[in-house]
Amino acid sequence: MMEACVVGASTGGVSALRSLLRGLDKGFRPSVIIVQHTATEGFNVLVDLLRDSCVLPVSEAQSREPIQPGHVYLAPPRYHLLVERQHRFALSVDERVCHVRPAADVLFQSAAEVWRERLAAVVLTGANDDGARGAALVRSLGGTLIVQDPQEAEAPEMPAAALRLAGADHVLPLNRIAPMLLKLAGRANA
Repeated sequence: MMEACVVGASTGGVSALRSLLRGLDKGFRPSVIIVQHTATEGFNVLVDLLRDSCVLPVSEAQSREPIQPGHVYLAPPRYHLLVERQHRFALSVDERVCHVRPAADVLFQSAAEVWRERLAAVVLTGANDDGARGAALVRSLGGTLIVQDPQEAEAPEMPAAALRLAGADHVLPLNRIAPMLLKLAGRANA
């Protein structure tokens, strides 16, 4: 049973994330942890937009914060977000990965090592290849990889790169990703 879901998005991601989060209900128990490449000055607006789109609590991830079930977290700007074995967050100012910080690759890799087969990773629209290497590790450690169909993504490069490098357990249009997450979480109505 899925305990956590990590999501990577870039160009076109705000709209995609709002759509995805709208599909999750109050009974959704896995933690949702998101990397969205965004300008620092737009981050607070992003948090507010996602709060307005979601029935689950949404907040910026904080260093050493315990990860709560049924909560949505966003990686803060200028920091890589990692998951520690004690199910707490860590922040890093290590070098950029795929020219970005935060990077989905960093989040996906650390989360895969903690949750293994109880992790789902979602790669959404984006204009670089961030997330592909992390997605490969998620799958190699038994997690589930969901990739937005590149043909319908606003920017197909991120999902296409993930498919090239990692394959996928599910390639879905955006409107079918939340129902798949509900199913993976054991929601009877999914």
